[in-house]
Order: sequence, then C-alpha cells, then structure tokens
Amino acid sequence: MKIPVVSLLGLFTVTASLVLRGAPDPNWLGHDRDRPPPTVVIPGTPSTQEQPGMPPSDATVLFDGKEVSPWVAMDGSPTKWIVKDGALECVPGSNYIRSLQSFGDCQLHVEWAAPNPPHDDSQGRGNSGVFFGFGRYEVQVLDSYQNKTYADGSAGSIYGQYPALVNVALPPGEWQTYDIIWTAPRFEANGALLSKARVTVIHNGVLIQNNVELTGPTGWVGRAPYQAHPERTPIAFQDHGNPVRYRNVWVRELGNHRRKEIKAPDTLLDSYVGEYRQGSQGNPVKISRLPDGLLALTLVGEELVLHAESPTKFYALTTDVLCEFNFSGSTKKIAVSVGDDESRSMHLERTSP
Repeated sequence: MKIPVVSLLGLFTVTASLVLRGAPDPNWLGHDRDRPPPTVVIPGTPSTQEQPGMPPSDATVLFDGKEVSPWVAMDGSPTKWIVKDGALECVPGSNYIRSLQSFGDCQLHVEWAAPNPPHDDSQGRGNSGVFFGFGRYEVQVLDSYQNKTYADGSAGSIYGQYPALVNVALPPGEWQTYDIIWTAPRFEANGALLSKARVTVIHNGVLIQNNVELTGPTGWVGRAPYQAHPERTPIAFQDHGNPVRYRNVWVRELGNHRRKEIKAPDTLLDSYVGEYRQGSQGNPVKISRLPDGLLALTLVGEELVLHAESPTKFYALTTDVLCEFNFSGSTKKIAVSVGDDESRSMHLERTSP
C-alpha cells in the first residue's frame, strides 16, 4: 500500500512530539528485567528565609552564594553584578547577565528577592526576569505583592503571553522560589520549526504555569515568530533597573548530552576566524562565525557547526569531529581530529585572518 507523503509527514511530527514529551521507550519491554534502573540522586533540602537549601546531588550549581564566575555579561565579558550577603545582586545599568554554560531541556531552581523597601509601582517595582534561549523567552520576575500591573507582566508570567494562574507573591525582601521546567524548541536543519518551547513554573510551591506552549519569543510589543537557534543556550537574568537579588541557583539538564557546552566570549570566537593549512600544499580548513556563539568548520567542502566545550576545545554534534585551538604567542594553530582515526588528524596553522 502506498502511503501519501502528507501522512508520512504527519506520522513523523506525531512521533517526534511523542519522543520530546517522554513517551515509553519502544526499545524496552514492559517490566524488562534487563532495563537499567534510574540513577540514584540524593535529593536537595528546602530553603528557609534565613538559609538556602542544598541542591540535588546531580545539579549544576550556577550560584552558591560566593562564586560569580559561572556568570558573565551577555557578550562574555566579566559581569558587573555583585555578590552581597550571599546573594547575586543586580547593579542597575549593568545590563543582563548569562550563564557561561549552555543548557537544553532542564529543571531550573531560582530563588529571588525584590528590594525592600519597595520603590515605584507596576513594572518599575522589583522588576527582573529569567530568560531561556539566550534572551529570547522570559519568565517574569516582579514584585507582585499588592502591586497592580498588566496580567501578562506580573510575577511568574510568561511575559506578554501567559499570566500566572494565581498570584502567590510574598512581600518585598522575602525570598521566593521559582522551579521551572523548560522544554526547548526544536528546529529542522533548514530552520523550520519542529516543535515549540514549553514551560512549567512552580512559584513558592504552587503551580502557576502548566506546560504552556510559547507562541515564540517573548517581548514588550508584538509577538515575534520563532527563528532557528541552538537547542542548548545560556540562562540569563535581566537588569531592569532594580537591585533584585538571586541565590541558590541550580539546574538539572533533562537530556542525554555527552558533553558540557559553554558559550565563549564573542571576542574570543572572533579571534579564531580564518583559514588554516597543514603545510604549504595542504587543503585549507576554514573557521567562520555563526549566530548564538557558534563557530563553523569547513572541511573538504562540508560545513560543520562547532559547539564550545571550553574556551579552546570545540566539537560537532553530527559527526565525531573535535577541534582544539592553540594561540600561544604569535603562532595560531588548531588540531582537528575525526573519530579515532589518527591518520586523519590534522595540525594546522592559520594562513589568513
């Protein structure tokens, strides 16, 4: 029987949707005795107003009350936010900050406190935001305790799209918690949208966003359409001119990612751009810039997208290609390897900027 192409596309979409939403794995039988058991994780402990709790044992801690190094300005330069009394505090006018590390689907725990005494009202009072997708999608942070504003801009709203189901804001100065389940949008190789972003938010222990489907990036005016971007991107906090404080920030990535990924500073990525050769007769290897902190490696006519594992080590997602930069002194070199075939490893020097 010939199946129409439209039906195949529909079947593909449904199948992809089921995989993204955690359908049972067809590779295992029901009650399969050979199926690996869940990984043992030591759960975290609850926070109090006086003391932050302990993250789960498998969490990546983004702020522990002391160290600001996991955070940078959006361009990768050092952040101007400060650590004060165990909290990461926004310095008004210093701009957004983002995590150095990138994440895909994840569980994010954030504790925040609005300034006390409060100043101003509506959107001018205790305003900040938690962003996914490298500044594209916002869960609003706002002092919504006895503070009237538009519904889809209140605390816990998906800004400009979904108001919180209920208002459970605490008084200014008190520590509040967001537990956010983020499902990143997926895009096909040609940039077409495969599945939309989804967000669940629990505010102070109360469900306020129930797996809502985002229409696209959030924004103050208008509803922008989706544009293709990497699945794994940094998490960001907003500077909206208020000294909002954050503490006990941790994340658990909910995907099978073999490698850590960071977003390197723009100036560093720019410095790697150019052509490299292995000897005077070798074929050139080209490094170029892509949006969202990515590099492209053009090798034997094929362009591979490179993701940063560290400031000097990059890898491709679709082929086992590793690229390491060595810019010591005036010599600019890269080592490129494909799989474990040592005969095809290349050590190249830059010949043009």
